[in-house]
Amino acid sequence: MCDFKTFGVLFMDQNSNLRRDAQAIITGAIAAVRPDAAVRRALHGHSFSGKVILVAVGKAAWSMARAAHDVLGELIDAGIVITKYGHVMGPIGDLELVEAGHPVPDDNSFSGTTRALELVRGLTSEDTVIFLLSGGGSALFELPLLPAEELQDITNMLLSCGAGITEINTVRKRLSAVKGGRFALSCAPARVYSVILSDIIGDPLDMIASGPTVPDRSTCADALAVVNKYGLTLSQGAMELLNRETPNELCDVENVVTGSVSELCEAASRECSSLGYEPTVLTDRLCCQAREAGSFLGSVARTHAGMGRKLAFIAGGETVVKLTGSGLGGRNQELALAAAEEIDGFNCAVFSVGSDGTDGPTDAAGGYVDGATLSALKAAALDVHTVLADNDAYHALKAVNGLIITGPTGTNVNDVAVVLVSG
Repeated sequence: MCDFKTFGVLFMDQNSNLRRDAQAIITGAIAAVRPDAAVRRALHGHSFSGKVILVAVGKAAWSMARAAHDVLGELIDAGIVITKYGHVMGPIGDLELVEAGHPVPDDNSFSGTTRALELVRGLTSEDTVIFLLSGGGSALFELPLLPAEELQDITNMLLSCGAGITEINTVRKRLSAVKGGRFALSCAPARVYSVILSDIIGDPLDMIASGPTVPDRSTCADALAVVNKYGLTLSQGAMELLNRETPNELCDVENVVTGSVSELCEAASRECSSLGYEPTVLTDRLCCQAREAGSFLGSVARTHAGMGRKLAFIAGGETVVKLTGSGLGGRNQELALAAAEEIDGFNCAVFSVGSDGTDGPTDAAGGYVDGATLSALKAAALDVHTVLADNDAYHALKAVNGLIITGPTGTNVNDVAVVLVSG
């Protein structure tokens, strides 16, 4: 059993059955998709000859590396773990542990990635690189091909313009020395065995953390189309990099997916059933604007309220936020807040969480609203539409005890939103 700190869901108050049910659903669903057992299964029975180097990258890197170390122990000759700030939960043998910036890469991202490249340099065809990858790797695992500040500026532009994760990664993998299959090239001629925890809808391997060990299926034309679609202004150097194709073929590389958002939705469905709800998984491919998803899920709740049945509707995926203001929040908080008006006065709840325990640049995993939330917001002199226009869902939900706090969970398989209708 991984000794990751046991996480729990913290509400400022739990004086309602809906809040208590939400807590149980979130806790149970996320616990079910932790990667520890999956990593052990992926490594069990494999024989690794020669030198074995372990590189773990992403928000779930620590827990994945810990599981790998439990299996392989002294077979690992050297290794490094690169994860988000606050996600290292203790030493793992002799592995080097680095905490770095997310969602924008920082100096620790660059130095940690440089160290990883040093560890895989000079390997032979008899050696193996075990690469453990999870969401967040696009920022955490980075060595830019252009000035660092320029890459950070481009990352901020991509994150704020409303682009989807595959669009973002299509651009930034071309600006990197390790993304788009280039890390695998750096490991050659060693064998690369990559265990991947998917945080992207449909599990496109070349897009998860920008595919460091996967042949790139996107093209220069795709990258340029993203720039044109969102009207981004890039330097001549960046544009030249976007016109440089990434590797579309790699040798001696095996990539294995260990978890995904569909498993998260199934786990949430089981938890709902155990609490007496009749669950329906609406989709595991939610990918629209967060506030639109919240309004839709609120409408679903309102349609089914008052029918005398306990119902649950589940939607997994990853919404996007187009920044129009200067407030604080994340896509899950914005989704939840956008549902508040629809369910006002009804015995319903809508909540949404990031499975990694962080939502945007905040300490919250997501947000919760129910039929009393809108009245509470009005009592606090807060208008939902004004708050959403300023992208300030965090402070609004904090004012009405609607923040969901879990801390780092040790996994990362997208987000899940749940509608609860209590009779």
